[in-house]
Formats: sequence, structure tokens, C-alpha cells
Amino acid sequence: MAHSERLHSEVRRVDPSGRLSLGRDRSGTQYEVTEAEDGTLTLVPVTVIPTRELWLHQNPQAKEAVLRGLADAAAGRARDGGDFTRYADEPDEA
Repeated sequence: MAHSERLHSEVRRVDPSGRLSLGRDRSGTQYEVTEAEDGTLTLVPVTVIPTRELWLHQNPQAKEAVLRGLADAAAGRARDGGDFTRYADEPDEA
């Protein structure tokens, strides 16, 4: 279902397991659902970022460096950095 389609006129029934189907949406979109005191449900499309990657989005300098590196690679300005497999078993930094 395209995001531009609306469900205003459709009445949906909650199934015995408490699930509410909104119809077919094969886009894989995930939603944040909030419920108001009057029972109104609001769905907001969200993008989920894994916790291990969140630091990058919270660090503007690191994010800019990664984006600059990706742009350089796409433009052919990158070089082979060597073999880093010897670091594969080291724990990730916090």
C-alpha cells in the first residue's frame, strides 16, 4: 500500500490475538504506534537504526568522515587499505 493511500473510510476489526491488519503493505515499512486516551491510534513511519550504529548518527564529525569516504570511493578516489582480517576477532569499541 502506498503511503499516499488513506484508510479513513475503512473499518477494521481486531483479531482474537489483538492484531489489527491495515491491509497489504509489502514495502517493509515499520511504524511507531501511539495510543491516545480516547483510543485513537497514530502510526508514524520510522527507520530503525541498530544500537551498534547509533553512535555514528550522533557524532557529526564521524558521520561526515564516513560520508566523505563513501563519496571518494564512488568517485574512484579511494585506494585499497590492505587486509584487515587480523582484526576480525577483536571486540568492537564502545
